[in-house]
Amino acid sequence: MPWLPPTLAFLVTGLTLAVLRRSKFASLMGDVPNERSLHNGIVPRIGGTGMLAGLAAAWLVLPQAGQPLTLAAAGYVLLYALSVVDDFHSLPVVARLATHLAVATAWCWAALDGPAWAAVFAVLLIAWAINSYNFMDGSDGLAGGMTVFGFGTYAIGAVLGDNMLIATLCAAVAASAIAFLLFNFHPASLFLGDSGSVPLGYLAATLGWYGVDENLWPPVLPILAFFPFLFDATFTLFRRVLRREQVWKPHREHLYQLVIRNGIGHREVALASYALMCGFSVIALTTIGTDPRIQIM
Repeated sequence: MPWLPPTLAFLVTGLTLAVLRRSKFASLMGDVPNERSLHNGIVPRIGGTGMLAGLAAAWLVLPQAGQPLTLAAAGYVLLYALSVVDDFHSLPVVARLATHLAVATAWCWAALDGPAWAAVFAVLLIAWAINSYNFMDGSDGLAGGMTVFGFGTYAIGAVLGDNMLIATLCAAVAASAIAFLLFNFHPASLFLGDSGSVPLGYLAATLGWYGVDENLWPPVLPILAFFPFLFDATFTLFRRVLRREQVWKPHREHLYQLVIRNGIGHREVALASYALMCGFSVIALTTIGTDPRIQIM
């Protein structure tokens, strides 16, 4: 029953968020506006908790997963726990980055075969994906939408590759994100928080790499599936480096932040981003089975 895990993910995430939004936990997890924020009031950062509950329910009814997927799930939970602590009390940047690299290294060491340079590249890519997702979680509906389109692309790609386990797992992530968007689309009553964005970035990278390793899709597909996030985060980082700014400090210089600061509303930015995400999802799926030389072009 491939429909059961996504259905459970959607229902459990939605129910969990509906219950928690008025709880003491939600009040303790309030997002207080800072120099990076685009909102004015305090909003609970419990979206990650709701998604974890939904994905845990989906995981329980999935067919038995192999070691790479089990390790990815374990890394997701570990990063969630670290990020909850970070949401309560901001951790030093060095401590966060060290943990991201350690979790990425553990997954690559246990799940991947190949030359050392490829493993090092994979670790750095996973760590960058973690932080890119976190950087881009700053506007109503943006990260939730990227999760729907990105993991939805993975699910379709896995169906085309005849791997229903990966397809069902990725569909469950997308379904959980749809339930979260019911509370996060503008005007948002809940935020994803680091406890949601950090693990999702990790999962996007590890499942993307796993799909390449299993020949489900070409290496370019994960990049295209999450290209709107990867481009904005990478472009902004290089621009700030060239300006000799302190890149580790919070800011509001991402492209989506600049657009909102110039008067375009959260709703309009989200809808325009969804159109862009949908377009890149279609492009990503067309790369399956095509000549690698055409993909590069």
